[in-house]
Amino acid sequence: MAFVWPVRVYWEDTDAGGVVYYANYLRFMERARSEWLRAFGFEQDVLRDEAGIVFVVRRVEIDYLAPARFNEQLDVSVALHEARSASLGVRQELMRGPTRLAEAVVTLACVDAARFKPVRIPEPLQQALARAT
Repeated sequence: MAFVWPVRVYWEDTDAGGVVYYANYLRFMERARSEWLRAFGFEQDVLRDEAGIVFVVRRVEIDYLAPARFNEQLDVSVALHEARSASLGVRQELMRGPTRLAEAVVTLACVDAARFKPVRIPEPLQQALARAT
């Protein structure tokens, strides 16, 4: 089941033509992933400070299908695609109503916050993710 987060397009998100700059699609997706983790009860700063881990983007594969424009209301979805001991794969879509604007597969690595070396995803988070699939 996909988690959905609404996003409004502001001037700062667009180029001179009022079209969302391509890199901002990734920013919208990042916000949705943060809210997705929050919906499971996990705050990223708490994971960093208490569990000593952070998630970093290891890989992004994205297809841009249609432009988003100034002042549009969009929905960004996050669905768990793959869970491993030290990484997560998620599928994300950026939608304007029924129109798919972009789709991506994002691989997130769980790393030690101090050394930036891969570490296991904490068991409570693994359990929460397992219930979501």
